[in-house]
Amino acid sequence: MSVSQNSDDELLAEYNFDYQKAKPNRFANRSGTQRLTVVVLDEDVAKVFQTHEFVNKVLRVLIESMPQTPKSETT
Repeated sequence: MSVSQNSDDELLAEYNFDYQKAKPNRFANRSGTQRLTVVVLDEDVAKVFQTHEFVNKVLRVLIESMPQTPKSETT
């Protein structure tokens, strides 16, 4: 049995994903406590922050250095 090569079945070398139009996966398990958010970095920033661990570490330091504002009691 031979498999025919149909051009409709081939994968492209690259796909452009529009994160602005992305929606949450309604089938994903929502019971987990950790929620991940995807952020697209500009190329020059991505050259410095090459891992998610490094990005998170630097952002946590920045958050700690920011003045804290009291949370509204209505939210």
